[in-house]
Amino acid sequence: MRRIKRNWKKSIRFCLPMVLTALLCITSPSFAQIPIIKGAAQTQTASSVDQQARKNYQQGKFSDAAKLFQQASLAYQSAKDPIRQALSLSNLSLCYQQLAQWNDANRTITDSITLLTSLKETNSEKLSALAQSFDIQGGLQLARGQADAALKSWERATTLYTQLNKPNLVLTSQTNQAQALQNLGLYRRSIPLLYTALKLPQDTTDNKLKSLLSGISDSPETATALRTLGDSLRAVGNLPQARLVLERSLVIANKLNLPDIITLAQLSLGNTARAQADFPAALNFYQQAATSSSVNLRIQAQINQLSLLVDSKQKDAAKSLLPQIQKQIQTLPPSYTAIEARVNLAQTMMRMRKQTPEAINLREIAELLSVTVQQAAYLGNPRIQADALGSLGNVYEETHQWAEAEKLTQQALQLAQQINAGDIAYRWQWQLGRVTKAQGKIDSAIAAYKEAVGTIKSLRTDLAAASPDVQYSFRYEVEPIHRQLVSLLVQSNQKDNLKTARDVIEGLQLVELDNFFREACLTAKPEQVDQVDRRAAVIYPIILDDQLATIVSLPKSKENSQTKDTRDFRYYKTSISKKEVEAIASRLGGILNQSNTFDLTLPELQKMYELVIKPEAADLATSQVETLVFVLDGVLRNIPMAALHDGKNFLVEKYSIALTPGLQLLAPRSLKQERLGALVAGLSEARPPDFLALPNVEKEVKKIESELPSQVLFNNKFTNSAFEDRVSAVSYPIVHLATHAQFSSQADETFILTWNGKIKVNELSSLLKTVQLSRNNPLELLILSACQTATGDDKSALGLAGVAVRSGASSTVATLWQINDEASATLMSQFYDQLLQARKTGISKAEALRQAQLAILNNPEYKSPYYWGAFVLLGNWI
Repeated sequence: MRRIKRNWKKSIRFCLPMVLTALLCITSPSFAQIPIIKGAAQTQTASSVDQQARKNYQQGKFSDAAKLFQQASLAYQSAKDPIRQALSLSNLSLCYQQLAQWNDANRTITDSITLLTSLKETNSEKLSALAQSFDIQGGLQLARGQADAALKSWERATTLYTQLNKPNLVLTSQTNQAQALQNLGLYRRSIPLLYTALKLPQDTTDNKLKSLLSGISDSPETATALRTLGDSLRAVGNLPQARLVLERSLVIANKLNLPDIITLAQLSLGNTARAQADFPAALNFYQQAATSSSVNLRIQAQINQLSLLVDSKQKDAAKSLLPQIQKQIQTLPPSYTAIEARVNLAQTMMRMRKQTPEAINLREIAELLSVTVQQAAYLGNPRIQADALGSLGNVYEETHQWAEAEKLTQQALQLAQQINAGDIAYRWQWQLGRVTKAQGKIDSAIAAYKEAVGTIKSLRTDLAAASPDVQYSFRYEVEPIHRQLVSLLVQSNQKDNLKTARDVIEGLQLVELDNFFREACLTAKPEQVDQVDRRAAVIYPIILDDQLATIVSLPKSKENSQTKDTRDFRYYKTSISKKEVEAIASRLGGILNQSNTFDLTLPELQKMYELVIKPEAADLATSQVETLVFVLDGVLRNIPMAALHDGKNFLVEKYSIALTPGLQLLAPRSLKQERLGALVAGLSEARPPDFLALPNVEKEVKKIESELPSQVLFNNKFTNSAFEDRVSAVSYPIVHLATHAQFSSQADETFILTWNGKIKVNELSSLLKTVQLSRNNPLELLILSACQTATGDDKSALGLAGVAVRSGASSTVATLWQINDEASATLMSQFYDQLLQARKTGISKAEALRQAQLAILNNPEYKSPYYWGAFVLLGNWI
């Protein structure tokens, strides 16, 4: 008796931008052979029936195969052959799965496992049959959206295959485990599992990995495991290695002539190229995959292709492809894959309709989703049913049929919450908020939005590690949810709502940093630093669609403070569109980093002042605050607040200025003067291919060395390994890096330059954080001079904020653009002078930087903000 081979199928997940992610669930690629007992007539008869059943299954005659497996099971039962009876039941479950008879499939696989576990004797035949049953049960559970249960079933199968010393089947079941983890959004947990399964070392370089991959054996199991690993690497943002792994998977699949695995590798390579913004390569991979002989895979590839065409605004090509997909998708029988494809197609058509309304009829989408809702209910998979219902609710939202939209969205949300599927629940909570807001139910809308934000907060760890396709997209989902909630909250201008709005926008900052690092790496603390410093105002300028909403936290006067709350929250509204704010910021950013544009810069700085500061200027003056702490939003992060101009003075001439991505990320402590000292590293010489010399860095380094106890790494002494060794050995509270550095919205593009290479932000952060934990003295101040934010990148300051908060340093001083290095050296010298005098003067770090900037500003040669405005203090300003 041999167990049948399951067709190569895959489970898929969707979310914006609706790219199908191949998650192939496989069993053994060859039949498991169990010898037939000679002389047992009933067993021989059952075996003959079983052989015919498997032949029918392979020919796609699933109903005929099911009837024969039933007969074989009864015959084995009469022959008192429980192991073969259990295997027939397992194969019968596979038939029921193909026929979408899910309850029958579940019943028969449960019967098979129960029968086998009831046997007292333990031998290899029983263990093999039980492993296969757990394997089939895992596939069924995943198809029904029960990824947790599937994971446990495949873990049991792995244990049994290990006992049986069947390495290929061990690899297969470990790959299935990894795919269950992917379905749960736990991509990071799947990676070490697959590295171990494939006997590959983790944390290796691209070149080393390429060499190791070439030595991996050629088999269907390794091809599938590599593709699954590639998907997970892509999911956590390691795109170069994902591509290497997927290319090796494709080579093996081509060599062994495995058509479906070839197609799945092409799909994954297309998704990876798309994540790399290599759209021509992505389109080419999708087109290759669309030639598959498998209807399911062909449709998946075409939907991916359509999604890419829509997102890249290739409207004519998308309109041409759509009818082909619609025609083919109608032929798919009810199955998990078919339903997911329909949902994905419907959601892609919704995006397509926003570009070309005349090309898409909403009725077509509604009809497509109505069929999907019925099939999902029949399938008994609440996750896909929730997706279908919610998507149909979105269609009714588009047609302003609010009551029906609300009803369907509530149903979708209820299903998602029943199975704790937070990664889709927040989307329906958001939709419910929009629908109830449109009906004037503002309290209900606020409640729904708050639930969505709360769900996102609870999902930080999982969603931060999810794939670029499944991970929440800031442009499409998470940003709008937070901003729309803030818009609702500020309308009331009530203190409690303003405090909630403050917390919401800080939550968005935290989630954006998670997105930057591709992991939930930051822990917010409940203490609010603005409660510690009564001389500081905290300003939240929030960019909404139709206004710049500014929330300001001001210290209450002692006579007006009747409660423990020492802060007063105020809301200021400036009516202006988001596009106008971004245009002003873009113009300003384009000229600030040039030394000869002072006349052009000043009017733009005045416009920005009128937007960000003027509405609350009188209240700031009345409150007598000395420091302005900004929690900046969007493109405003790239603008130096110190340089804003009121027509007479720069803002820095009135206030100390500090920036923070969130008050709860800070530790409220000041620099301790009695142990000032610095680890200083700098580069003055040019480094190929693109980094110019910084001759005044030597002056800067020598000045610090003359004023503070210091350890210095300069030019060829400042290597990656030397810095790592020295930073571990020295426990000074200041680390000063005078070298080229770049900040970007992509962690991979954020780095500091050393003599022999680059230290990327994740490496720098991990190094400083590790050292921080091992030190007796905390890292108080990280200084990065001669650095710059990536031009043309409206979220590039995320890199700067990421370095600041992840380093573990209490405060970080850096520059928004690369300035004249002579001015930089002079300003840094002034800054250290102020820090050394702080023991006598009691000034804060923010005030020390302000005094240094004023010293430069008052020099006629350096009057332009180009020379001094780039310097910003992030973090604790005290």
